[in-house]
Amino acid sequence: MFLNIPLLEWIGYLASIIVAISLTMSSIKKLRWLNLVGSAVFSFYGFSIGALPVGFLNLFIVLVNIYYLIKMNSAQESFKALVVEPNDAYFNYFIEFHKKEILQIFPHFYLDSTNQDKTSSIALLLLRNAVAAGVFYGTIDNGCLYVQLDFVTSEYRDLKPGEFIYKTNVHQLKEAGIHKVVAKSEHPQHDKYLTKMGFIRRSDTPTVFEKEI
Repeated sequence: MFLNIPLLEWIGYLASIIVAISLTMSSIKKLRWLNLVGSAVFSFYGFSIGALPVGFLNLFIVLVNIYYLIKMNSAQESFKALVVEPNDAYFNYFIEFHKKEILQIFPHFYLDSTNQDKTSSIALLLLRNAVAAGVFYGTIDNGCLYVQLDFVTSEYRDLKPGEFIYKTNVHQLKEAGIHKVVAKSEHPQHDKYLTKMGFIRRSDTPTVFEKEI
């Protein structure tokens, strides 16, 4: 049965699958990229079978996606890492609200905000265009920052928040007397993230990553 399906029909099925998958993306940028590819394949399929409305409609969707991707990539965004106390009400509410997703990436994370030494920890509320996009928390010992939590919500997970903390705004960590950052990863996606942020995996402890700043 499947062997009798024409190649063009398979292309139509492929386009449908790509478009459907694109709609499951929580990241707007990923959604638009996948939707662009799916629409391009659908446009080709429409023109190939002589269905001009299908071809032109999807060609229009391709152009719309290209327009918004260019706009997103060229937009000047504002980031700010607000230093807060570990017992800050909104900081803790944010963590509690996203607790289920946080524990998927940081399964052993626990913040005891009632028993914190202010001089040995750093808590940041990360704002993106004045909107709370993530939270950052770590403990400091002899100039070394041990990251306990580095989390942004899925819609903002495009590496820009991390680049702001570890690269663009790294002086904020240096001013706190930090010269080295140590992070533990228990999730494959977090491994990739740390590598892209310039961390190096310890050869003796594969789950631990380090970065000199």
